[in-house]
Formats: sequence, structure tokens, C-alpha cells
Amino acid sequence: MDRETSYKTRKVISIGTVSELTGLSERQIRYYEERKLVFPERSERGSRKYSFLDVETLIDIANKREEGVRTEEIRSELKRKKKKDDKASRSKMIQGQINAQFGIPKK
Repeated sequence: MDRETSYKTRKVISIGTVSELTGLSERQIRYYEERKLVFPERSERGSRKYSFLDVETLIDIANKREEGVRTEEIRSELKRKKKKDDKASRSKMIQGQINAQFGIPKK
């Protein structure tokens, strides 16, 4: 995992801080979790923990909701984006393995 991915995806931010960063209430953030739009981890004490990527997603969700987009539509869009990102990531990994096998240097 590269450095940028690591800091963006680590779930270390509390719901209170996420609320401050996004301008959303804690209730709204929990609602988006209930609607399966974000997926925080839980600490040993049960507190929700979010990543910087989750914060970006929540801001995007809030903007779309202001435009009148329904949560079901947002969920579908997020699933499509994840699938696309997964395919791109898999392709990049395979290309790296091919390059390593044939001694092709990284770009």
C-alpha cells in the first residue's frame, strides 16, 4: 500500500471531527451509514471511525443530496465507481506483475 492510499483509507477520524469537517450533523452521518453509503469501522469501545476517503465521500453525498439526488441513486453510483476502481486496481497490479516478470522498470 502506498503512502497516499494508506493515510486516505485508515479509519482514525471520530464522528465529531467528521461532522466538523463536512458540515453534516452526526445524525446525518449515521443516516448515510444506515443507507449503506459509508462504512465506518468501530473502535474497541464501539465508536465509529472514518477515513479521509469517507470524509470526501460524505461531502460528495451531501452535495448530491442538495441537488435532489436520492440516496438509492447515490448508492448505485458509488457501487459503479467502486467496481471501476477495483478493475483499474486489478489491471495495475497485473501489469506490475508482468513488468516484474520480464524485468521492465517502473514508469
